[in-house]
Amino acid sequence: MLRRPYTLLVGLLSLYLFFLASCTGEQEEVSPMAESFALGVPANLATSVPYPDRNPLTHEGVALGRMLFYDPVLSKTGTVSCATCHQQEKAFTDGKALTTAGVSGKPLLRHVPSLVNLAWMPGLFWDGGAKDLESLSFGPLTHPDEMGQDLKALAQKLQQHSQYPQLFKKAFGTDSVTSAAITRALAQFQRTLISANSRYDKYVRHETGGDLSELELEGLTLFQEHCSSCHATGFFTDNSYHNNGLDSSFSPDHEALAYGRGRISGTPEDVGKYKTPTLRNIALTAPYMHDGRFQTLEEVLEHYSAGVVYSASLAPELQQQGRLGIPLSPSEKAKLIAFLQTLTDESFIQNSAFSKPQ
Repeated sequence: MLRRPYTLLVGLLSLYLFFLASCTGEQEEVSPMAESFALGVPANLATSVPYPDRNPLTHEGVALGRMLFYDPVLSKTGTVSCATCHQQEKAFTDGKALTTAGVSGKPLLRHVPSLVNLAWMPGLFWDGGAKDLESLSFGPLTHPDEMGQDLKALAQKLQQHSQYPQLFKKAFGTDSVTSAAITRALAQFQRTLISANSRYDKYVRHETGGDLSELELEGLTLFQEHCSSCHATGFFTDNSYHNNGLDSSFSPDHEALAYGRGRISGTPEDVGKYKTPTLRNIALTAPYMHDGRFQTLEEVLEHYSAGVVYSASLAPELQQQGRLGIPLSPSEKAKLIAFLQTLTDESFIQNSAFSKPQ
């Protein structure tokens, strides 16, 4: 039977955050001064941007969230912002396997994920430990190796700031800065981080600049055959959890972090499963996997071709025709990589609306 102390810990943390949010303004109204923020969505991605009723998008909320995202005042030491590890030019990753940029200087135990198209993701983090964007930021803000912040102290610090109290009032109609309002503002900004304007997207939409070469089109065919069951739809993720054969055993150390989704669900069938990452902007987000173990796309494809190892929860898709993995020739790997590079969205990494406010 799977040992469950970590499940109890996660449950207690979730309850704590629920009551914390309830006590710090979970029922706050949107300010009557706030103006609704309409987001255009490319047709091949979705028809609209979902958001919870308690946190509709407003110009004031998005602007506040953007300001907070880039402000190191959110960390205990005043030296680490969200953008320290989520850099726009790298599709909001940091280019490191396990970053040491947090307040403690210790390496984190998971790779920094890309922040892209998060509005449509029902579970966040590599194990789905955050159910939505409103709860996403509590973990990084308070983790001792990330921003190391006490939420009450942070609210007090922002309350005493020369600009933030008025900005929170405009966005949420509250005279007091609360942790719930902080995470709501961050959620609103991150909901705007939409990427669907790559060369591939223009090809799908039959737009100018959407030409794909013969090599790239052959790569697309291979992708649809071998990869699209998990990297599905226009989001290039099925938003589910899979064991892709990286390891044969999983350590219970560090609160069973290696269990992946099993750490959250508490079921043996989920041990070793991780969230399918989007492949959008994949050429910009190296290194790869939940622990950043692969430096290049070539290494990733070599893993799927010849490096998959067995464990009880290994994805069925990687156990076909009496062998592990996906047989790929050098030529097929080159074609797949050529296609994956068409998913780079230059307008996303250059969009001034996502950059540090001046």
